[in-house]
Amino acid sequence: MLEKAREASRHLALADNGVIDRTLSDLASITLHRADDIIAANRLDIARMDPANPMYDRLMLDKDRIASIAGDIRNVAGMRSPVGETLSEKSMQNGLEIKKVRVPFGVIGVIYEARPNVSFDVFSLCFKAASVAVLKGGSDAENSNRVIAGIIREVLTANGLPPELVTLLPSDRSSAAELMSAVGLVDVIIPRGSSSLINYVRENSRVPVIETGAGICHTYFDVAADLEKGRAIIFNAKTRRVSVCNALDCLVIHKDRLGDLPEIAKPLAGKNVVIYADHESYSALSGHYPEDLLEKATEESYGTEFLDYKMSVRTVASLEEAADHVTRYTSMHSEAIITEDMERAALYTRLVDAACVYINASTAFTDGAQFGMGAEIGISTQKLHARGPMALEELTSYKYIVTGNGQTRP
Repeated sequence: MLEKAREASRHLALADNGVIDRTLSDLASITLHRADDIIAANRLDIARMDPANPMYDRLMLDKDRIASIAGDIRNVAGMRSPVGETLSEKSMQNGLEIKKVRVPFGVIGVIYEARPNVSFDVFSLCFKAASVAVLKGGSDAENSNRVIAGIIREVLTANGLPPELVTLLPSDRSSAAELMSAVGLVDVIIPRGSSSLINYVRENSRVPVIETGAGICHTYFDVAADLEKGRAIIFNAKTRRVSVCNALDCLVIHKDRLGDLPEIAKPLAGKNVVIYADHESYSALSGHYPEDLLEKATEESYGTEFLDYKMSVRTVASLEEAADHVTRYTSMHSEAIITEDMERAALYTRLVDAACVYINASTAFTDGAQFGMGAEIGISTQKLHARGPMALEELTSYKYIVTGNGQTRP
């Protein structure tokens, strides 16, 4: 399967952008037309999962979500391909002309868990960036992924392209091991999912890995914060979708603003958010927050990606102490500060190292579509090659094209 994917990548290198865009537009239309087939397969998957599990929301597909997926595919089709773009060029004294040009990776493997929409996102972005997508989904979404990959292959074939431009591997672990050992056939692997999955891939892959790390996200409510802004931002970041990597996990609050904590937390009670509070914040919330939703924090309450209606609170005496706490527990995904003092905000952005640092905005915005990139393939938390939301440009490499006229090196 991987050898055929590598062969297909050479075919794709010769395809023009018009064929790629037409194929994506066809895929968007046929995805809407085949929505019932996708939903029927998805029901088989979600029937095996407890609806109370926060991952259930990630796994579930309905007509609204499929319509949104089709819209994302069309967005990608309408974007400019970065492949072939000249990044720089210069003329040397010896007459050589040197161009640095964007090129496809070739074959991109993506290992992911219970998010069947990722199958569409990954294929669309890889295909637009002229690379083959090798998909290794989890068993939770096996039926959904099989139908989705089948639809994509039908569209590829109808447009005269090799169906192997998308390759869905079996959902068992042995295929993941094969993928991670496929040196020479696969150019890069991108894991998407829990920290345990990402760590497993990073520690075991012989193929280069771009990490899309877990999202342990903090928001610091500064001494100079606006209460109304802060309450809305914190509520949105925590409760918009708890099962995604940009959801808030820890509220860090200045000790001089503890009097505002009950008001900040009030909307969270309506969503039954469990709060793990340190001593100072527990005292501030006691009697003002539902007793059954308020617990005393332990060391395990920090540095945890909850992916659930749960959140920790940490009290600090200064902005520097807030930055120290974030630095200790961050996954370098998304961090935020709420303050009306822009000098303090600027200091915070210098002290906190993360792919995305927000000033007076929800961490829920860490998303390729929200950044104007179309669909995304993941949020990179590392510093090599790509960082933050990864879309078309991040799915390319580059090469140097050197043109001469008979020069030889002395």
